[in-house]
Amino acid sequence: MKYANIREEELKNSLAADLFSQFDCTGIIGNIDFAVKLKRPADAIDFNDEYLLWAEAKAASSDMLIMLTQLVLTIGKARTFDKILPPPFLGCCDCEKIAFVPYSDIQDIFYQNDFNWNVAPSNHETKELKQVYGQIEKIINNDIPCKTYLFYFDKDDRELRQFIRENFIVGKRETATTKIDKNNFIIIYSKWLETVKPTIAANWDMVKKSGLIDGDFYLADLLSDENQTIVEKLFVLLRSNRYIANRHINDAGLFTESSVYFTDSQKAHNRFWAKYARPPHEDYWDYIIDRHDLLVPQDIRERRGSFYTPCIWVEKSQEYLAKVLGKDWQDEYYIWDCCAGTGNLLAGLTNKYNIWASTLDKSDVDIMKQRIENGANLLENHVFQFDFLNDDFSKLPDGLRKIIDSPEARKKLVIYINPPYAEASNRQTIIAKGKNKSNVATKTKTYDYFSKIAGTATRELFAQFFLRIYKEIPDCKLASFSTLKYINSQYFIKFRNYFKADFKAGFVCKANSFDNVNGDFPIGFSIFDLANKQDFSTVKVDVYDNNKDVTQSFYIGTKRFYAYKKGVFIINWLRKYYDKKGKFTAYLRMQGTDIQNNLGVFITNCLSDNDLKKHLYTIITANNLIEMSVYFAVRKVVSAEWLNDRDQFLYPNKKWEKDAEFHNDCLTYSLFNNNISSKNGVNHWIPFSENEVNARDKFESHFIISFLSGKVIKNGYANLFDPDYLADVKKKKLPAVSWEKGKKREFSTEAQAVFTAGKELWKYYHAQPGCSVNASLYDIREHFQGRNDKGKMNSKSDDEQYAELIGNLRTSLKILAGKIEPKVYEYEFLKG
Repeated sequence: MKYANIREEELKNSLAADLFSQFDCTGIIGNIDFAVKLKRPADAIDFNDEYLLWAEAKAASSDMLIMLTQLVLTIGKARTFDKILPPPFLGCCDCEKIAFVPYSDIQDIFYQNDFNWNVAPSNHETKELKQVYGQIEKIINNDIPCKTYLFYFDKDDRELRQFIRENFIVGKRETATTKIDKNNFIIIYSKWLETVKPTIAANWDMVKKSGLIDGDFYLADLLSDENQTIVEKLFVLLRSNRYIANRHINDAGLFTESSVYFTDSQKAHNRFWAKYARPPHEDYWDYIIDRHDLLVPQDIRERRGSFYTPCIWVEKSQEYLAKVLGKDWQDEYYIWDCCAGTGNLLAGLTNKYNIWASTLDKSDVDIMKQRIENGANLLENHVFQFDFLNDDFSKLPDGLRKIIDSPEARKKLVIYINPPYAEASNRQTIIAKGKNKSNVATKTKTYDYFSKIAGTATRELFAQFFLRIYKEIPDCKLASFSTLKYINSQYFIKFRNYFKADFKAGFVCKANSFDNVNGDFPIGFSIFDLANKQDFSTVKVDVYDNNKDVTQSFYIGTKRFYAYKKGVFIINWLRKYYDKKGKFTAYLRMQGTDIQNNLGVFITNCLSDNDLKKHLYTIITANNLIEMSVYFAVRKVVSAEWLNDRDQFLYPNKKWEKDAEFHNDCLTYSLFNNNISSKNGVNHWIPFSENEVNARDKFESHFIISFLSGKVIKNGYANLFDPDYLADVKKKKLPAVSWEKGKKREFSTEAQAVFTAGKELWKYYHAQPGCSVNASLYDIREHFQGRNDKGKMNSKSDDEQYAELIGNLRTSLKILAGKIEPKVYEYEFLKG
C-alpha cells in the first residue's frame, strides 16, 4: 500500500502534497478531517472560499460506507452546509484508496425530519449511524442514481489524477452547481439575504410598507431562467438586470410598473447565482410557491404568523369541527380565516362560496389567487388583504361584512385560524439573555385597546385575535390553534375574567411538529361557542402524537388543563416561609411557577448579579429548611415533557404538613441535589460527620448534621462552636445556650439508600490526595469530572470507581424522586 503504516495526519499531509498541491488543504472546518479549497489569489480583495472536497480520513484500511456515514453525521451535526457553501464532492480516504461522491446525491440525507444529529459519529452502534449507513448504501448501489468514484492509490494513480484535473478546476462550477429543491431553498435564501439583498437598490422599510418583502425578490430570482422570471404571477419579476414590481393600471388607464436595479451592476447577483442551477425542477415549483410563507424574515413572520400548519393537524381540526358542528357544517356555516397566510389551513374545505380568507401580506394574497388559478377551492373575490389587528371592519368585503353585522348570521360564522404566536417577551428574556420584542406584539390598535382590560395576555398576538373576535364578532364560533395559555397561565387571569365562552372540544399536539416552532410544549386546537358566555375553569382535550415526518397522527389519551385565580400558585405558599432573620445557609433560586421553568430552580450559595438584582431568590435558614426543601423537591422530581410543560405548581392542601416522612424525603433529595460549593463560602450543607467519611480535619460547619440529629437551632447557628455564635455570645447579643432539644429525624428506606450511596462517594473523595475537607457534592463532581475548554463541567469522568459511586447515588435519587412524585399530586402541588 502506498500510504501504509503512517498516521492519519501524515496521510492527510501526503495526499495534500501528492494529489492536491495546487489547492489549499490547510483549512479546518469543525470536525471534518480533510478539506480542499481553491487557493486565495495574492491580489484578491473580494474572495469567498470555494471548497471542492470535504472528506473523512482513516489511517488504516476502512469500510468506505462507514467512512462516508461518519462524514455525513459530522456535517449534519454541525450543520456545516448552513454556514459554508458545500463542495461538489464529499469523500473518504484511507491508506489504500480514496472515494468521491457528488454532494448533490447525498444532500437529501441532511434534511430528514426529526433526526437526532447529536450522536457521536464514531459510535457505530447508534440507530442513527445505521440509518444513515443504509441510506448511503442505497444511494451508492444505484437504487437512487448516483455516481461514486473509487480509486486505489496503487493501481488507479493515473485515473485518479485525471479525475482531479477534470473536476477540480478553478472556476469550474458545472459539477459543483447546487441543485435547488424543496429541502434547500430556505438555506439558499439565508445566503441570498447576506450576499444579494444588500446590492438591490431599494429602501427596505418603504418596501415593507408597500406590502412587499425581500422574499418576493428572492422568489423572482429563484424561479427564473437566464435571469428572466418564468412564473408571471409572482409579485416581483426579474427582467435581466432589474426587478419589476408594483405592476398595475394607473388612474390614466395605462399599465405601469416600478423598476428596481442593482447598486453594483449586478456583480454580486451573478456571482451568487452562478453557484446554483436555476430554475429548480418543475416538480418543486408549486411546493416552493406554496411555502412562500418561509421566505419572510423572522421578525416579520412572528408578526404576521407566516407559519405552516402541518396537513395532519389541518385534517384533524376539520374532523373536530365536523364533530361539533355536524357533518354538513361546511354548507351550514360561513368560514373566515383572518390570518390565512397562503391559505394552507383552508385546504380540504369544499364549499368555496362560504369561505373567506384574509392576510396581512399582499404577496400572500397574490399567491392564494395564483393557487385559485391552479385549482384551489377558493373564490378570488373572497380572498383579500386585511390587517386584522389594526384595520377597521369597514374594509371587509360586503358579503362578509353583512354576515358580521347580522346577529343571526354571526352565529353561523366560524373564525377558523392559526394565529401568530409572537409575544413581547421570549424565552431569552425569561432567562435574562434577551430583550423584549416590543415591536412585535405591542404596536397594534388591538393591543392599545385591550392592554388595560386583559393585562399581560395582550402581549401575545394570538390573545389579541381572540379578544377582538370576542368583542367585535360576538356570538360566532372560534376555532383556533394556540398555546394553552388562555386556560392555564397565571398571566391570563384578567384575560379569562373578560373572555367568557363555551369550550366545545379540542385536541393538543406537539408544538415542534409545526414548522420553525422549537420547544417541547403542547399546541392546542380549541373550538369555542362565543354565544354562550361561561367561565371555564378547566378544559379536557384529546392528545395526539405524530410520526417523524409529521404525516400521521396517533391518539394517546386525554388531558385536563386548569384555569387558576390569583393567590393559588406555589409562590404564594412559599412566601409564608420567607425568613429574613435566621442565619443564612444557602439560597433557593426560583423562577416561574410552571414546569417549563424548573431548570431555573436550584439551591446554591452563590448567585449571579442578575439574580440578586431581580431578587430571584430567598434565603434558606434553619427555620425554613424543611419548607424550602419541600418546594425544591416538588419542583424537581416531576420530569418535564411536552404535555406537562405549562402545568402550574400550586398552593397545596394541608395534608403535607403532617407527613414527616414526606418532609424528610424532600430534605434528603435537596441535600444530594444542589449547586453549593465550598469555593463560594462556608459549606453548611455537609450531610455527614467527619468520622463517617474519614475526613482529615474538622468541618467548618455542622449545620446539617445538627439539624438531622434533632437539634433545632433557634437563630440559625450551625453549632455551639460556630465562630459567629461565639462572637455574638461575646458581644452579649444572645444567651450562651441557644439549642433546643428536638426529635431525631427518621428516614424512609429510599432516603436511607441515598445517604448510604452518598456516604460511599464522600469517603472515596476524602481518600484522594489534595481533597478539600469542606467539599460539597458539587465540588466532588468537579474534582472527578473536571471542566472543558469553555469552563463547563464535563458530564463524565475517567475514574471508574467514581463513575460507579456517582451512578449509585443518582440511581437512589431517582428512586427517591419516584416515591416523592405521587405526593406532589396527592397534596395538590400539581393537578393531574
